[in-house]
Amino acid sequence: MPYLLNTWYVAGWSEDVQPGALLPRTFLDQAVVMFRDEAGVPHALQDRCPHRFAPLSMGKLCDGGKAVQCAYHGLRFDGQGACVHNPHGEGRIPPAAKVRTYPLVERYGILWIWMGKAEKADAALIPDFSLIDPEHWYVGKRYLHARANYVLETDNIMDLSHVEFLHPSTLGTEAVRHALTNIEQKGNTVYSMRQTVSEIMTPFLYDALGYPQGTPVDRWFDVRWDAPANMLLMAGATLAGRPRSEGRENPLPHLFTPETATTTHYWFGISFPKAMGPQGDEMAQKIVDGINVPFTHEDLPMLEAQQRAMGDAEFWSLKPVLLSGDAPAVRARRVLDKLIAEEQAQN
Repeated sequence: MPYLLNTWYVAGWSEDVQPGALLPRTFLDQAVVMFRDEAGVPHALQDRCPHRFAPLSMGKLCDGGKAVQCAYHGLRFDGQGACVHNPHGEGRIPPAAKVRTYPLVERYGILWIWMGKAEKADAALIPDFSLIDPEHWYVGKRYLHARANYVLETDNIMDLSHVEFLHPSTLGTEAVRHALTNIEQKGNTVYSMRQTVSEIMTPFLYDALGYPQGTPVDRWFDVRWDAPANMLLMAGATLAGRPRSEGRENPLPHLFTPETATTTHYWFGISFPKAMGPQGDEMAQKIVDGINVPFTHEDLPMLEAQQRAMGDAEFWSLKPVLLSGDAPAVRARRVLDKLIAEEQAQN
């Protein structure tokens, strides 16, 4: 399938790449290996030695973390992809002994990778996820591997009308179907807004939001989507009829990167301000554990079942029936399709 290449994808949480270790992952059908050098700076290389095409991730870090040594014949490559050591013959380094590198930036506690033309990589284009920056926020983090296309994952978050039916014991109630909805687009950023009125929530939500059980609330879940599939969900509630400024709200990132056309990396979490002290950290871990249950046991099986039912068919070729709640997801799909078409026309 076509991918948007000249954009920032999530490659992992910062802590996923540990000093002294190699981390292999596949993004957009391309095998990548990540590591940190002796200064802790993260690097990403194509996970393939140019000699006999062995995965570099099977090797080890050498020279104090400056280079990756291929496990097959011992060639070493630095963070810029240059061969810096050839143990064979007189040690001459063949001019073609180079490995592709991918720009990798660490920001907001996230590793961002650029899969397109390196000269076009601009860190200023990384979407704003400062509301989960670990310098100021306690962040509960999780990861799931989904056997489903990444745009199906976008659909799932952009249309949260499903929570009434898929998550009736945790995240949804009948009030969701009567919610006030709105969709906005600013440039290539799409917003999906949904607010319930006088909702009696599930016990899980009362516990998560800190309101007494059975208290009527107005609840909102506003999603910001940036291509290709980086979303920030602002979820909160206030006493029924009261302004949002009196309520409680939490940022929840939903970050998707295609592994292949039918598999996806999924990072999600929730954050609480560090001003709360240790209680904020405890809440972040407690709530992320709680939402991990429906995400793992309800969303994930549904999305994977969708993918099996679709097979290799292109989404629009199946002529999906559209409902009112699909508008934000369709808008995001249209923006993504436009960006991919424009990029391909330039190549």
